[in-house]
Amino acid sequence: MLVVTSLHDPTADVVTSELHGRGVPVVRLDSGDFPASLSVEAEITGHGLQGLLITPSRTTDLSNVRSLYYRRPTGFGFPHLDEQDARFALAQARYGLGGVLASLPGCLYVNHPHRIGDAEFKPAGLTTAVDAGFLVPPTLITSSPDAAREFIKARGSVIYKPLSNPVYRVDGVSSAVKVAEVSAADIDDDVAGTAHLFQQRVPKVADVRVTVIGGDVFCVRIDSNLLDWRTDYSQLTYTPLEAPPGIRSALHRYMNRFKLVFGAFDFAVDEDGRWWFLECNPSGQWHWLETETGLPMTTALADLLERTS
Repeated sequence: MLVVTSLHDPTADVVTSELHGRGVPVVRLDSGDFPASLSVEAEITGHGLQGLLITPSRTTDLSNVRSLYYRRPTGFGFPHLDEQDARFALAQARYGLGGVLASLPGCLYVNHPHRIGDAEFKPAGLTTAVDAGFLVPPTLITSSPDAAREFIKARGSVIYKPLSNPVYRVDGVSSAVKVAEVSAADIDDDVAGTAHLFQQRVPKVADVRVTVIGGDVFCVRIDSNLLDWRTDYSQLTYTPLEAPPGIRSALHRYMNRFKLVFGAFDFAVDEDGRWWFLECNPSGQWHWLETETGLPMTTALADLLERTS
């Protein structure tokens, strides 16, 4: 079993501990440690890909990796090189080591890094959600200030969401661009500087986080008075519940479209009890929900990795 993530990943800690308790051999590494403390020796022959991953404490036979839990490894870094050489080295690492990790024969990926990349594009996620049968709020992706203003005027209550959320530093402190309600008066010509996502606000009474792990579906209602519940976990209350008719099948259609075996879905629930799809994070957090509700998510994920489910 191979776990690829950063050093500080409490969720991976729990899964690794569970697998160790079952007597399953696990090697954990951060691909961002390459090449300083991680090396690769991979050969492609007439028999396929074979070789070794070597860390200071472990050696992994690539042909024996049955499952790979791909979480949130750090990025490659070459601070000792000048800008041009670092750019070249980074590309070689990504397509070399990254390509090897994405090509393990007979391996179950949770999830495959390429599939994670595909599913992280919000336009693809939203259009796939429509095809899967979910309700999706009207959404505009634009770099046009005029189009943004027109959309807001036509839709009334509209929120802005970043299309991706890389590290954003304010006075040297890591921050993030938050989901926020916007009016037409908020739109200025700076909108033309890049792409933006605007979405009609769902008049919600609650949120639901759905965690899909293989064939298991864990639904948790999240009650708060927050526009975005992730901004203050102290205000949240949690209630496990069952998905309404049609949601389960739509979840699996969505997962099959992206070839995912794990997904963390967010829904807004309106006054009529309808679930509106907001997004699916293919690397989303989930363990805190097990702590809050007792749902057996760690067991389900370990079963999936061990291929017992």
